[in-house]
Amino acid sequence: MAIDSAAIKEHIRGILIALGDDPDREGLKETPDRVARMYQEVFEGMNYTNDEIAQMFGKVFFEDTTDKGTNDIVLVKDIEIFSYCEHHMALMYDMKVSVAYTPADKVIGLSKIARIAEMVGKRLQIQERIGSDIAEIISKVTGSANVAVMIEGCHSCMTARGVKKPGSKTYTATMRGRFDTDPALLNKLMMMVNH
Repeated sequence: MAIDSAAIKEHIRGILIALGDDPDREGLKETPDRVARMYQEVFEGMNYTNDEIAQMFGKVFFEDTTDKGTNDIVLVKDIEIFSYCEHHMALMYDMKVSVAYTPADKVIGLSKIARIAEMVGKRLQIQERIGSDIAEIISKVTGSANVAVMIEGCHSCMTARGVKKPGSKTYTATMRGRFDTDPALLNKLMMMVNH
């Protein structure tokens, strides 16, 4: 599904009028176009399904891991992303995503993990779904059922409006496979994350 820039411009112009402002005044003349271009960028992930993102960033390297232990963990932590809350269209910011998986016979390029996290964030989202979408895509690409995604983020729908509690953070954890069922593996992951 492509983002409809013409419709966005029309609706932003209408919002400016609804706010009681003049969309033809100097400072606002180009605002509908600017917002449409910004939305093309910040909501790029809405153009793709999880399967399509897995295909886009699915570069893997086949490795013989048969002689390795079954508790090997690959962890990329503190990937900085942002997203927009689907409830208020408010910015979710200062988001740090940590992604871990246990490799089977293939490993994903490390930069692809960051690209997946970034693309998933570029949707109208909730933090919980960002974690589950990333986990689903990483599992599809790596073939591993053992995936963990931990996210820390600030939500302007909570810090700048409503309850107005600046500095509050939200933490979510998505644990799949053995990260959800094997306490020893989870403990090893948490030691790596907190190192």
